[in-house]
Amino acid sequence: MVRLSKKEQQDKRELLSSINQMNIGESMNVDNDAYQHVKNNLEDLEDRAGANETDLVFLRGLLDSPAVTQLIKITDSFEEVAAPLRPVSLNNKQLISEILEKCTVARHPDARELARILTKPHVKSLIETHDEVGEQPVKDSPKRIEFVNNLIDIENNEMPSETIKMVGLRRNPNEPLGLTVEVDEHKQLMVARILSGGMIDRQGLLHPGDVILEVNGVPVSTPEGLQEQILLAKESVTLKIGPSLDEEMKSARLTMSGGQCYMRALFDYDPNEDTLLPCKEIGLGFSHGDILQIINVKDPNWWQAKHFGNDEQTGLIPSQELEERRKAFVPPEADYVHKISICGTRISKKKRKTLYKSKSNGDYDKADMQLYEEVTRMPPFKRKTLILIGVQGVGRRTLKNRLINSDPEKFGTVIPHTSRAPRVLEENGKGYWFMDRGEMEQEINGNQFLEHGEHSGNLYGTHLDSIREVIKQGKMCVLDCAPSALKMLHNSTEFMPYVIFIAAPGMEQLKQIYAERRATGGSQRNLTFDRQSSIRYSSRRARTLESLASLYEDDDLVSTVEESALLQRKYEKYIDAVIVNEDFDITFRKVIEALDALSHEHQWVPVNWIY
Repeated sequence: MVRLSKKEQQDKRELLSSINQMNIGESMNVDNDAYQHVKNNLEDLEDRAGANETDLVFLRGLLDSPAVTQLIKITDSFEEVAAPLRPVSLNNKQLISEILEKCTVARHPDARELARILTKPHVKSLIETHDEVGEQPVKDSPKRIEFVNNLIDIENNEMPSETIKMVGLRRNPNEPLGLTVEVDEHKQLMVARILSGGMIDRQGLLHPGDVILEVNGVPVSTPEGLQEQILLAKESVTLKIGPSLDEEMKSARLTMSGGQCYMRALFDYDPNEDTLLPCKEIGLGFSHGDILQIINVKDPNWWQAKHFGNDEQTGLIPSQELEERRKAFVPPEADYVHKISICGTRISKKKRKTLYKSKSNGDYDKADMQLYEEVTRMPPFKRKTLILIGVQGVGRRTLKNRLINSDPEKFGTVIPHTSRAPRVLEENGKGYWFMDRGEMEQEINGNQFLEHGEHSGNLYGTHLDSIREVIKQGKMCVLDCAPSALKMLHNSTEFMPYVIFIAAPGMEQLKQIYAERRATGGSQRNLTFDRQSSIRYSSRRARTLESLASLYEDDDLVSTVEESALLQRKYEKYIDAVIVNEDFDITFRKVIEALDALSHEHQWVPVNWIY
């Protein structure tokens, strides 16, 4: 195993730090004709009126990405160095003859050994072939010479010395090594676990995840081959160890992106309350929704991270795997699934296996434990859909209609599909799109509907093509769909939703308004709805409550508030903004302000929306 001196380690750290601090401006300096042609065409498209703004923003962000620009530079460099290198010397045959004359008569044993080596037929053939090939003309270019010099500098600095390491072991023939291996998905022979107290554990030279490439110079790729070579080696064993391909890909991804891998935290974490953290002082606390910059993910249990935008020191946060195990752990005293037999062994109940059904997606999502979401920071752009969710009666539909009526050129909504027959004076495409029941069921099975249900023997649903049609018109599609549809919209790369949760006001305010209504003898139904114009209210204090507090008893109010809080906690990972509907006018202004902010503020979006 090669060890670097303190000065070499410091030089290496400075080099990696300078690579990570490269800004986008430097990475954009790419001397590539095809790249510049695409950039120029992109600028021309931005000047045209009919260009899709969102797609242009994504394409511009992708072209300006350091990973893309560095990849183009590397590709250009390899294309330039396709020609063979120029040899240092070509008159080697004459030089070998002069060395033989002096070494043959020398008395030193090393000189005579060198003379014997140089007289070997294969060595002579190698020298002659080298001279003949070297005499061929070689056309150099400045870029190729610069690239070769960079390779020489990297070799002199011993940068790749830690990629592959050699581990020497002295073993007792009767003692096992104390490790288990497995073949991973990349066909690599990987160390699965190291047994505590074994020979490998005592020496501390191997770790789980290391890849065994060779044993005493013999390549191995299967557990059987490893076992065979270990038995042949007897006492001395030399292992050639390489890093895992998964770890290499993670490290390369962090390096190419300048260390800018970001995660949105979907839970709260306090290091002072974590009993598994090795040291409380190095833990990094965060809250739900915080953006964390991930620095290192090699440790399977603890990631190195820091808060975005802060110059604080890097701290440790629990990895996805560790936090999943922690939350899935059931203390023995709370385990009601297993029973203890008379002999002290655990008896498990037989588990029932069920076939997965897409219509039961919400039930299966209860076991979905998403703790971090990888995100990326994008320039301002307009979202394609606006999703309003909340409990029934909180005012989502009223708010949706007011948004559409306030600016019909900016906002639009879908026309639902149904399998029922048209009634008198009903026209297809006015209030509903009418379909044959068999055709509608077929498209539902083909996942062509965002949501669907059955009422009075007829099917109703929101077709995905209806959403696409509104988006094609250049409008933001406003939906008040069921929360169960959020997962599909969030994971989609074409709908890019902005989700606003309309929360119910607190119990005290509902009680106060309800008491005022009864004391004044006012009407319990203060809401009148005009489909052609907008929403009108007869009382300003009750303007935002719609029919939420009308004719409700205390139990109904409590149920509504609790259901709203439960719904918010359940779908919190998909929500972009929460607005408490205490006053309808204020709520409407907050929604407009939130949408306007998308046009001039950077946004954190899921990374799968872009890459």
